[in-house]
Amino acid sequence: MDGHLDLQKEGADAPFYLPQGDECALFEAASENDLPVLLKGPTGCGKTRFVAHMAAQLGRPLHTVACHDDLSAADLIGRYLLKGGETVWVDGPLTRAVREGAICYLDEVVEARKDVTVVLHPLTDDRRILPIDRTGEELEAAPGFMLVASYNPGYQNILKTLKPSTRQRFVAMEFGFPDAATETRVVARESGLSQDRTKPLVRLAGKLRALKGQDLEEGVSTRLVVYAATLIARGMPVERAVEAAMIDPLTDDEDVKRGLLDLVTAIFG
Repeated sequence: MDGHLDLQKEGADAPFYLPQGDECALFEAASENDLPVLLKGPTGCGKTRFVAHMAAQLGRPLHTVACHDDLSAADLIGRYLLKGGETVWVDGPLTRAVREGAICYLDEVVEARKDVTVVLHPLTDDRRILPIDRTGEELEAAPGFMLVASYNPGYQNILKTLKPSTRQRFVAMEFGFPDAATETRVVARESGLSQDRTKPLVRLAGKLRALKGQDLEEGVSTRLVVYAATLIARGMPVERAVEAAMIDPLTDDEDVKRGLLDLVTAIFG
């Protein structure tokens, strides 16, 4: 664990990330051996921050793509566009990463259209190539290229999931919310609120996460706890900050909201 904490401290310009285990060492080993990585975990638990941190630590350019329902393979690879009366080819973020030897991070990859995963397959085996049908090119990934994807297994359904044939092309890393002590340190560091004042927020977050699948579809993210702490650090009353950052984003049901506010009162008094 100490070695991973040292890795976190070494890069002065790296986005702050506090390791929970051996994830930094595992990512670095995957990078050194040209292995693609799949990050699994709930929304807001630190997956995107982790990738940004590791890219900075390894000194690698990072191309991040927020996947969505309309994202197609062409959006990743590139397309012909009109520029100055001429038709020119413009690389997409995946193609740029392949050419540069950069890290390409596909956030919530299951949200993209199905043709996206087909494009990824030849990049996730020993070929490490990207065929571009439109130009007739077959790009070999430059040294240092790394494909990283993430998704939230909790949101999977029959229409939006990764096939086993795709999942088994990646080294998988499981992410979860940090333990209370670690989360308190992270929230205090990110918000500027003291750890003593952060502890009740983290305790509330734990209670809210326990309601997932009952009154709530999803538990509160560390990101939202940071938002609440940031508002409090800037002088907003605790109850209003918590309601705005940790309660209202979770539900539109007034009855559920009242129950959650009762929980806030029980913790903060």
